[in-house]
Amino acid sequence: MSHAHTQLPDDERIKSRSRLREALIRPELGGIVGTIVVFALFAVFAFDSGMFKSQGIMNWSQVSAQFMIIAVGACLLMIAGEFDLSVGSMIGFSGMMIAMFSVTLGWPVWLAILVTFVLALAIGALNGFIVVRTGLPSFIVTLASLFILRGFTIYFPQTIERKTIIGGVSEVAQGDWLAAVFGGKILTGLFTWLGNAGLIATFDRGLRKGQPVVDGVPMLIVWALVLVVIGHIVLTRTRFGNWIFASGGDAQAARYAGVPVNRVKILMFMFTAFCATVFATCQVMEFGSAGADRGLLKEFEAIIAVVIGGALLTGGYGSVIGAALGALIFGVVQQGLFFAGVESSLFRVFLGVILLCAVILNTYVRRLITGER
Repeated sequence: MSHAHTQLPDDERIKSRSRLREALIRPELGGIVGTIVVFALFAVFAFDSGMFKSQGIMNWSQVSAQFMIIAVGACLLMIAGEFDLSVGSMIGFSGMMIAMFSVTLGWPVWLAILVTFVLALAIGALNGFIVVRTGLPSFIVTLASLFILRGFTIYFPQTIERKTIIGGVSEVAQGDWLAAVFGGKILTGLFTWLGNAGLIATFDRGLRKGQPVVDGVPMLIVWALVLVVIGHIVLTRTRFGNWIFASGGDAQAARYAGVPVNRVKILMFMFTAFCATVFATCQVMEFGSAGADRGLLKEFEAIIAVVIGGALLTGGYGSVIGAALGALIFGVVQQGLFFAGVESSLFRVFLGVILLCAVILNTYVRRLITGER
């Protein structure tokens, strides 16, 4: 029996969409196009600068990974229809807590990290709870947290240690099992082999002669990839992912359909705090210190990465892969300008321009989806 399509010409819903239109309304489109354009530009202007040698690739991969970690959290929260402006302050706060617990109070580093994560998740839950209970815009609630957290981040070390930077984390983290999960490197053997085989650059003099210039993949990059993969699977393959889309698309309709909207939103605030703390922990382990000014403006960079990646500011639409590509564009441009010998302050100009373009593109895409004129 042949399946003839009985299509009603006037019914919007079952009109077959053209392939092009299908491609255009994918949230990742902007991110994919942007990534191709950015790589093409730097391949032309900075190709012989070392940007695409092992050390250069590692540089922009690490910067992109930082953006990626917080972009995943920001992306899921934005799809759920909320914002978190306290991400940057949370990074500074979490880093400072780890340093103070481990260095000032002398706790084992693994305990300092775990307690900090619990604290961060509690603050995320509180943000979510206030937003859900009061019905206030998350923009305002988390703007308040931004100031409160940053204030505490400066106040605690200032009062107890009389300084705003706490060092000595590397020393106390020696041999700590959990510190290695955030600050170690993997595949070191592989890189040594690649160096010996002459496939990647090695040091040609000094103490490290013969050792590869890049000696492993930092855990920062591993965390970024793991969070992107998990975020993508949760969003596209699980019932909870559908709930996230529903909560941001039309919360009232979602409630009628039995979606626990409040719980979803609170969990997404907690996840954003979790991502910020992962970022902070990796940063503290890398630098061996915590500073009260760490994470400044990171909340906006995370939001820009998500918007470049195709998420709508109105919620209910977006993609983790898109946000990851947005973060990649960021990292490549920030380091690429340096390699191309362009004044680094122009990075901010670029951010502003690309944000504007992304929002205009996204608005156009939303009209395509909803059929608004």
